[in-house]
Amino acid sequence: MKSPARARVPDTAKLAAIRAMNGKRERLLSPLATTSEDAVRRHNRTPEDIRTPYSRDADRIIHTRAYTRYIDKTQVFYLVENDHITHRVIHVQLVSKIARTIGRSLRLNEDLIEAIALGHDIGHIPYGHFGETCLSAICERNGIGKFFHNVQSVRFLDQIEDCDLTMQVLDGILCHNGEADDLRVTAEPCPGWAAFDKKVQDNADGRRSRSAMTLEGCVVKFADTIAYIGRDLQDAREVGLIGEGTQIPEGARVILGEANRDIINTLIYDLLENSDTEDNGFISYSREVEKALISLRRFSRDAIYDHPSLTSERGKIERMYATLFETGLRDLETEERHARIFTDFLDTGWISRQYLKTATPAELVRDFLAGMTDRYFAKRYEECVIPRRVEGRFR
Repeated sequence: MKSPARARVPDTAKLAAIRAMNGKRERLLSPLATTSEDAVRRHNRTPEDIRTPYSRDADRIIHTRAYTRYIDKTQVFYLVENDHITHRVIHVQLVSKIARTIGRSLRLNEDLIEAIALGHDIGHIPYGHFGETCLSAICERNGIGKFFHNVQSVRFLDQIEDCDLTMQVLDGILCHNGEADDLRVTAEPCPGWAAFDKKVQDNADGRRSRSAMTLEGCVVKFADTIAYIGRDLQDAREVGLIGEGTQIPEGARVILGEANRDIINTLIYDLLENSDTEDNGFISYSREVEKALISLRRFSRDAIYDHPSLTSERGKIERMYATLFETGLRDLETEERHARIFTDFLDTGWISRQYLKTATPAELVRDFLAGMTDRYFAKRYEECVIPRRVEGRFR
């Protein structure tokens, strides 16, 4: 009888040489960059390998169930069937690419930047930011506080799937939003896991953190805006929400440009010219560009995000969230093991046991809904409101 196959044992000398080479590369970074030696994990269940800690985090994020669901999550234009507009999965790739370009130029840690960028929007839910508003109101009515997608991103990666990511990555994910409110961002150290957990809770309570603990996290915060601000204009033209001849405000057009590629270039170059990652440690736009960016965001809110064509179905979406939340609570109360919340979430085997032990029923339903793609969300709603038809005969 053949003995069971075993994984090949790596050459320890070779592994040590690769780690040493990675260490030499990191010594070329800015003195204010975050290195592998700074990495802190909550559990350290498995030994490190040839990858840097942050590269390993990026791989762990990519292999989560939550990451695979980026594929059908709305960026801005929910309920629009068009293969050429941006979905969440494309946006995340754009943020990663833009942030790594900035980080490389500023001699920051690209592995850390990539991991933060890949995980930053995992907590986004069906129908984008409006869906977040709907779910937040329901959560408050059920006594579990407000809902914020940045907190949910950390929840998915740190609790629900328990990826044991480094604090630096989780912190960058937590602090990625609110980027357009900041002219200059300085990294704020986080002394330990107790302080980080409090930071998460503060965000969950609506007290948004000002900045990340690393300059790399600060870069992702800015890259998020750079990735979507011009792309949303491009998509709005693609779906006919704004006409090809529609001009953005003159101040923004003169300073930033009008095409997505020009806006991206202007914002990146301005950031590189005005940031300091060698001595004082901050990421910054010039005041001129910041003023133009605020003007462009205001235009986008009025002409795109609050456009009647985009908001006309919001009442139906609110009812969908209410129905699915109530259904989930009822299925948990009656222990309906064939219900979707059990078969597609709680009983799948990929969720942390500790999370299952400690989460309340309302929190379980919240997290089930938050993880849904737009299409899956709509199908589950149809199951709740449309009677099931039997073909031929009962079985």
